[in-house]
Amino acid sequence: MASSGHAAPAFVYLAAHPLRWRLLTELATSDYRVRELVERVGQPQNLVSYHLRLLRGGGLVTARRSSFDGRDSYYHLDVGRCAHALTGAGTALHPALGFEATSSPPSVITPSARSAVLFACTGNSARSPIAEALLRHRTNGQVEVTSAGSHPKQRIHPDAVRALREHHGIDISSRRPQHLDTLVGRRFDYVISLCDKVREVCPDFGDHPRPVHWSIPDPATAGGDETAGYPAFVRTVAEIDTRIRYLLPLLARTPQEVKP
Repeated sequence: MASSGHAAPAFVYLAAHPLRWRLLTELATSDYRVRELVERVGQPQNLVSYHLRLLRGGGLVTARRSSFDGRDSYYHLDVGRCAHALTGAGTALHPALGFEATSSPPSVITPSARSAVLFACTGNSARSPIAEALLRHRTNGQVEVTSAGSHPKQRIHPDAVRALREHHGIDISSRRPQHLDTLVGRRFDYVISLCDKVREVCPDFGDHPRPVHWSIPDPATAGGDETAGYPAFVRTVAEIDTRIRYLLPLLARTPQEVKP
């Protein structure tokens, strides 16, 4: 019998199961609810829920209550945690396989072809303009990127402006929120919703853009507290920036290389 010192790392055990691997790959590019994962993997809900619990227990997947329907949760793959776990598994097999490069997403990348990306949230006053600014910054302006909201506010939230300026040197103070309806007829390669509510009402854009959902709470009402303040915006900027950096390698590939 093999000694416990030679047991496979937890990541290998978790990722090796065919259904868990399928769930990881589905969550690698978008957040989903359980019923959506059931449809995508073609397995019973009780089985999908069981394996999601194991992935959550291993720290690879997190869950967040939907702001659209509090009875629902969105599941999210912690790609950074996966990267560190994968590095650890490689190191356990052989020191030469512990590539640190796998644990950090790229900070800047130039896409191989000019992609068009739309970010959407409800008010277009914080999450989506933050994402728009960060993607433009990290692709050196080589991506055609815009953002809009289903119920746009009068102005960009001042704490969103402050957080981007102080942490990334990006100024969005002159930008004004716009309505999603003003973009109908535009072509996009990706339509990325950052709000559970806007995902339900986002218009249908032509040419079959790739839909992606990032379930991110509104920092203006973080935890149900409308006075959560500036720290909530700093956390939101950091989360969106991490997701942007993991999006970059997909934008560097041709549309044919990206799984629909």
